[in-house]
Amino acid sequence: MPGQFEPLPGGGAAVALDDVEISIIRSLAVQLLELIGPGPAEDAQGDPLAELFAEGPSEPPADPVLRRLFPDAYSDPEKAPASPRDAEERRAYSAEFRRYTENDLRAGKRENALAVIRSLDALAGDGGAVLKLSAQESRQWLGALNDLRLAIGSRLEIGDEDDTDLLYRLPDEDPRKPMVMAYLWLGGLQETLVSTLMP
Repeated sequence: MPGQFEPLPGGGAAVALDDVEISIIRSLAVQLLELIGPGPAEDAQGDPLAELFAEGPSEPPADPVLRRLFPDAYSDPEKAPASPRDAEERRAYSAEFRRYTENDLRAGKRENALAVIRSLDALAGDGGAVLKLSAQESRQWLGALNDLRLAIGSRLEIGDEDDTDLLYRLPDEDPRKPMVMAYLWLGGLQETLVSTLMP
């Protein structure tokens, strides 16, 4: 079981993690939370309904990692707009879609990252342990692992499978190597977690 998730009866999953692995995943999840930022109610000065009725941003994020986590809904990087009017319509549709969905997407990504942190905090200090997740926690972990890999992949400028193949051949002295190792390791965890969730 070391390094890979295995299914538990009832739909959950388990993985053995040592203290270093716990620390790495927790640190990455905290960084993801910081990147995603607080919810809209954080700015609401005590109004409990503010987050419910707050509109999200209409412009794509400037940070390339956030653009990867919250892409435009109506853009196709492989298909150029047919005309300037088509490009303008895509921008308008994307802005409208983002305005009404991004806050919920951010909240879901925050909840997934927090679920990872909470479950790891319950294990901390044991010299490593077996992490046991319910079916719901497994799905939250899967979402967080996906977001972490998207974030790291964006920082590494991974665009397709060929880029991933190049990562395996990086020399040890390359400054990107630790990030690459984390990317590949999280990918292995994600893959085994996916297999535990399949019927």
